[in-house]
Amino acid sequence: MISTWFIPLIILLILVTATIKHVPVYEKFVEGGKEGISMAISLLPFLVGMMVAIAIFRSSGAMEAMLTWVSPLAERLGFPEEVLPLAVVRPISGTAALSVTTELIKTFGPDSLIGRMASTMQGSTDTTLYILTVYFGAVGIKRMGNALKVGLLADLVGIVASIVVVLFLFA
Repeated sequence: MISTWFIPLIILLILVTATIKHVPVYEKFVEGGKEGISMAISLLPFLVGMMVAIAIFRSSGAMEAMLTWVSPLAERLGFPEEVLPLAVVRPISGTAALSVTTELIKTFGPDSLIGRMASTMQGSTDTTLYILTVYFGAVGIKRMGNALKVGLLADLVGIVASIVVVLFLFA
C-alpha cells in the first residue's frame, strides 16, 4: 500500500511546497525539459561513439580472442567458461551484458550455478567504460585515467566477489 502511494505523495508534496513558496511550477518544469533535451543532444555523439566502438570490438573478433586467451587461466581458478563473455562485456555495455545474461539464464536456467553467477555478476558490476564515455564526456572531463583504473578495479572486485559468493553459497 505504501509503495503504491509513495511517488504520488512525493509529487504532491513538491507541488504543495512550490505553491506555498510561490514557485512557478509549470514554467520550471518546461525549463527543465528544455535542459534535458539539450543534454540529450550533447550526449548523442558520445553514445554513438561508444556504440560504434562496442560493435567494432565484438565484430572484429577481439572479444573471442580475449576469451580464448583468458579461458585457461579462468578454468584453473574455477571460473566457469560460460560466464567469461559476461565478465568481459559488462564493463563495456549494459545492453550487451544483459543479452549475455539472458542467454545464459535461458540456456542453463535461473537456479543453475551459471544462472545465479551471471545474475550476481550483472548486479555486482557496472558499465564503467560507458559511464566514463557518456557522463565524463557530457561535462567535458578530459582526464579520466584514475577514474578508469578505479572503475575497472571495482568491476574486477565485483566479478571475483560474485564468483566467490555464488560458489560458496550454491556449489
